[in-house]
Amino acid sequence: MFTNSIITGNFNQSMRFYRNCLLRIVLLLFVPGLAKAQIDPQFTQYMFNETFINPAYVGSRESISATLLYRNQWVGIEGSPKTQTFSIHAPLKNRHVGLGLSVINEEIGISHQLSFSAYFAYRILYPHSALSFGLGGGFSNHEERFSDVRTIIPGDQQFMTDVNKSFLPNSSFGVYYYNKKFYAGLSIPRLMQNKIIISSANSVVENKVNYKLWHYNLASGYVFDLKEDLKVKPSLLIKMVQNAPVEIDVNLNFIFHDFLWLGAAYRSGDAVAALLGLQLNRQLMLGYSYDYTLTPLEKYNSGTHEITLRYSFGYNKKLVISTRYF
Repeated sequence: MFTNSIITGNFNQSMRFYRNCLLRIVLLLFVPGLAKAQIDPQFTQYMFNETFINPAYVGSRESISATLLYRNQWVGIEGSPKTQTFSIHAPLKNRHVGLGLSVINEEIGISHQLSFSAYFAYRILYPHSALSFGLGGGFSNHEERFSDVRTIIPGDQQFMTDVNKSFLPNSSFGVYYYNKKFYAGLSIPRLMQNKIIISSANSVVENKVNYKLWHYNLASGYVFDLKEDLKVKPSLLIKMVQNAPVEIDVNLNFIFHDFLWLGAAYRSGDAVAALLGLQLNRQLMLGYSYDYTLTPLEKYNSGTHEITLRYSFGYNKKLVISTRYF
């Protein structure tokens, strides 16, 4: 996959080394023999589909809502993260219950993870708003292709044994409140910690609940009317975990004629982004975003691209009088 070489005075070799520094970091995490087996997905356009952030979101669009997303991160670095997702969710006829399903395919370096999740939400309905409580459960198939690594030492035992499709269960919990123009949610997207203990002969999966390692997501947004055909929607996502810096994701979108979305985003210590959305009709939306890296990796990649396609089947005009903004 890449050559684990020593840097010489040759410029081309040096550039190749730095462009592949991400993979080297990933490998160092696994060499000691203890691997964390989760790859938490990260999306710039999370505000168009919060299913992956909060299970209580499912059913909130009052329709069968299906979303496809493709993310190509740090383009130009070999083995950089690539993510494809599909999710679908809807309320039941009594409207108090929402159900959803999702699939995530993630690749980073020698790691590959395919995840399946199901979601259940119970909603307390008010005249013009709702409070939802959600649970999620599923599993991931995780593998590490160590044999793809070419090393300077033939037969290096650290890279002889692959981790083949380890089964990793998980679950999530969330609370979500929303009305026509405002939403706020708190969630724990991963209740279980999965680890793969690697030896030269085989690998063992360790699954446990450790509340000290729980990640908390706090998300909120509001839609302001500036003019009849112009709205502005600020949104905020805060990620917190014990003994780690707080990560803040701030978005600001301008909405023209309920058709064109233009926005910008900032993710603390990571990237800035430009966003474009087209609400082609009440059922179909197309979104695109471009991230510019703020880390030292900026010199070795040409940015991150993300595309979202969302379609709402069986759109209920009686329940959703105006366009939904989240």
